[in-house]
Amino acid sequence: MQPGPKNLITDVAGLLVGNAQDRRLKSGTTVVTADKPFTAAVHVMGGAPGTRETDLLAPDKSVAQVDALVLSGGSAFGLDACSGVMDGLHKAGRGFRLGPAVIPIVPGAILFDLLNGGNKDWPENPYRALGLHAFDHAGPSFDLGSHGAGTGATTATLKGGLGSASLVLDSGVTVAALVAANPMGSVTTRGERHFWAAPFEIEGEFGGLGPDPASGLGRDLDSRKLRAMRNLIDGPVGDRTNTTIAIVATDAKLSKAQCQRVATAAHDGIARAIVPAHTPVDGDLVFALATGDATSEDEALADICHAAALCLSRAIGRGIFHATPEDNDVLPVWCKNTPSP
Repeated sequence: MQPGPKNLITDVAGLLVGNAQDRRLKSGTTVVTADKPFTAAVHVMGGAPGTRETDLLAPDKSVAQVDALVLSGGSAFGLDACSGVMDGLHKAGRGFRLGPAVIPIVPGAILFDLLNGGNKDWPENPYRALGLHAFDHAGPSFDLGSHGAGTGATTATLKGGLGSASLVLDSGVTVAALVAANPMGSVTTRGERHFWAAPFEIEGEFGGLGPDPASGLGRDLDSRKLRAMRNLIDGPVGDRTNTTIAIVATDAKLSKAQCQRVATAAHDGIARAIVPAHTPVDGDLVFALATGDATSEDEALADICHAAALCLSRAIGRGIFHATPEDNDVLPVWCKNTPSP
């Protein structure tokens, strides 16, 4: 397996990604769409998810395909980004048709970025407009790091971000991931230099420093993020202030049940790149989509699941690696020259 030509989720032919962000707000939205509907499923392993239209993705539900998937900042306010994407799809005549009615199907998930130093005193919810802007500007190339849903993301010790990665299997099937990493846990070992995802890195795509040579890792749960949030509000911080939300994609032809299996397996990628992961205070969620443009055998499903987890680990590393500093940030960005203790 080797990365695709862009090392992005848009290496899956036909997929388009759009980002929209507001630097003053320190938040944004990311949309994945295509020129035709695709099969999708979801699996949630965090204890505090925020979602829209995810029940219909279960294998026993009647809706077979969706028109777009949305990842957004803004906590519950960010779910309105899906409405903006629906507006764009409806204007384009896209959606589930029932007589004269056209209903775009747009599931989404959100992360909490309301205590990151941005100005959240808006006169009206900005996320519907951000969703429409992201949809209108969707294309085959997009920026990583502090863009889209990753704009205001944070980790335990560093600024978070939007990441993506891809792999092309020996069969020719492409698998890829897109993630907005905003976890309670850390993405690096103590000292903020070595990524937990380092064993899966390809060609120095997030710094090339390799794994931490130390042993006994993972016992330090100190959170610079939690301290920064407490300072911002001068009081206790609520539990539901974290989330890693992701989309894994393939051009293989998969059923909804098979997509759900891919989404479930892809969570391994979160656990390999973030410590701890899937906590009661994270909303960790993975969508899986299949465009069905490539042929694949049933036995290839295991390879797709494995590749999805690898891509998701790498995408998390890339999201943090590409994050950029902004005024009033509560956490620093990753730096290759950070000294380890």
